[in-house]
Amino acid sequence: MLAESPRLRRARELQERIALFEARERPVETPLPKAYATPVTVSFRDVPLRSVLDTLSRAAGINFYLDKDLRADLRVSVSSRDSTLEEVLRALLATNQLDQRVMNDSTVLIYPNTPAKQREYLNLVVRSFYLSRADAKQVAQTLRAILKVRDLSINEKLNLIILRDSPQMVRLAERLIALEDMPESEVTLEIEVLEVKRSRLLNLGIRWPDRLALSAPTGTAGAPFTLRDLRNLTPGGVNASIADLIVNLHQEDTDSNLLANPLIRVRNREKAKVMIGDKVPVVTTTASATGFVGETVTYLDVGLKVEVEPQIDREDEVAIKINLEVSSIVKQVQTSSGTLAYQIGSRNAQTVLQLRDGETQVLAGLISDEDRRTATRVPGFSDLPLLGRLFANHDNDNEKTEIVLSITPRIVRNLRRPQYTATEFQAGTEVSPGGGGALQGAVPLPTRLQPPIPAPPEPSQNPPPIQTPAPGDTG
Repeated sequence: MLAESPRLRRARELQERIALFEARERPVETPLPKAYATPVTVSFRDVPLRSVLDTLSRAAGINFYLDKDLRADLRVSVSSRDSTLEEVLRALLATNQLDQRVMNDSTVLIYPNTPAKQREYLNLVVRSFYLSRADAKQVAQTLRAILKVRDLSINEKLNLIILRDSPQMVRLAERLIALEDMPESEVTLEIEVLEVKRSRLLNLGIRWPDRLALSAPTGTAGAPFTLRDLRNLTPGGVNASIADLIVNLHQEDTDSNLLANPLIRVRNREKAKVMIGDKVPVVTTTASATGFVGETVTYLDVGLKVEVEPQIDREDEVAIKINLEVSSIVKQVQTSSGTLAYQIGSRNAQTVLQLRDGETQVLAGLISDEDRRTATRVPGFSDLPLLGRLFANHDNDNEKTEIVLSITPRIVRNLRRPQYTATEFQAGTEVSPGGGGALQGAVPLPTRLQPPIPAPPEPSQNPPPIQTPAPGDTG
């Protein structure tokens, strides 16, 4: 399907799933010859290695080739009962600092386990890993720290890792990458922010004139007023002004609701931010020693700001870090130089919630309550019983604001944890990570990860166990 239509998305996804499954199920070890499962019983003491290998070769039908640098006088001792040929051979090689390379189903090469011989005989392969979700740098750091890989290259543009190492090491790298290159959890957060504002304004009473202003007329022919003109001043020539008499009968009730209902989809352990409001310009004036005056404009966010950071666990519960801020311009302040500044009122709330999938939590109580009462009175008359209300003006202003936040997480995709058989596997030894050592595989792997071993034949068809001569015999 992909050969004919490379852009089929579902086909590509299916191919990735199959490749991921194969990487998890592929055995770490190189498949061994079937003859390695032959049961043997051996007992050698201080016998040349070549004699032991000749005996095992006749019993299992395997050809052993020895490296030219292998000591001809090497003598070994081994004793095992009812064991497989694989277990006997691995123990024999490990205790004598030797290693093996399986050439085919019937040929095995034995050589000294030295760095020089490992470089000469160890088979290396090159494998490219195209990562879909994990970061190539982070995965490469894991491979270097855990597997001690030989050669590794990163292509950040393609999110690609190129690895050159032994087949066993490549199998281990496949499994580690399959564990890291998995789709991350995602959650959709339904957020509702409600600002309830109630204001009551009552302006009732009579505002009597509270000032009398007297002013002298100008001098003769528009000249300034002088002391000589003061002698001729009469009461009819003095200008007088008095404030107006105002009757206030005003009442105002206001109820307003401001609703913001953002819907945010965010990945696990990532931050998301919503800003609903204005950017208020703030002008800063700077003057240099040369007299140059410059202005710098910066912008201040004023309004509703919500920051969330979810953390999804495997029980479909979401821990959410919430930071809520509601700000507004209280008043404008003008400096002596004419620059305009702002007084910002702000309310903040920061908390961590643990919610189940689909559970709704409401945060409330961010209340601002202001009550102002102002009275303008006529001295003396306003203190009269009952009639005092006619000589006073009362101004009552009550304003109450409350912020309510409602949040509901809905998990879109949760992390599918791999099975135990995919998260634990053999990784070689400290000296030979990846399976290069002779003892790699001595401990059986889980059943799903082992290469299939044919069932032994019927008891009547079993070959008799190998009986080796006693230490003192010469036969």
